[in-house]
Amino acid sequence: MESLPFLFPPARLIVIRPEEAMSRVSLLLVLALMLSTASWAQTAPEAAIHHLMDQQAADWNRGDVDAFMKAYEDAPTTTFVGKTVEYGYSTIRERYKRIYPTPAGMGKLTFTHLAIRVLDSNYAVATGNFHLERTAAGGGNADGIFSLLLKKDPQGWKIILDHSNRTG
Repeated sequence: MESLPFLFPPARLIVIRPEEAMSRVSLLLVLALMLSTASWAQTAPEAAIHHLMDQQAADWNRGDVDAFMKAYEDAPTTTFVGKTVEYGYSTIRERYKRIYPTPAGMGKLTFTHLAIRVLDSNYAVATGNFHLERTAAGGGNADGIFSLLLKKDPQGWKIILDHSNRTG
């Protein structure tokens, strides 16, 4: 039986002294650490925004609109787009308090399908779905979608534009 020629000849056996092997392993570990740190740095904004959204849901579920609003930038240019366009942190806070005056009306909030896209080191977009689990007396369940524009400031990530619409 005739053997086929190798496309690439087999490698020759290389013998490495133990100290050389350790040096190469150390170099590989340093390289792996550098790459994992770079990867972590890229996901830090997403993790911070996920945390912000989790905190918002927890604040809402406690019936605390003021704590929920801490996720928004306290500025007259902060914008909420729903059935109407509203400007200003205090206007948006009062809107939430007017529409959701009781814990039963607020219900239990969950966010799903959260997708975060970092635009640069200071801006990001988050999109997803929300669900309010409420009793019939509290207004019944509500579902919707949202898109948020977030800005990073010295205190962390803040919502500067909230576009939320009910879908059901």
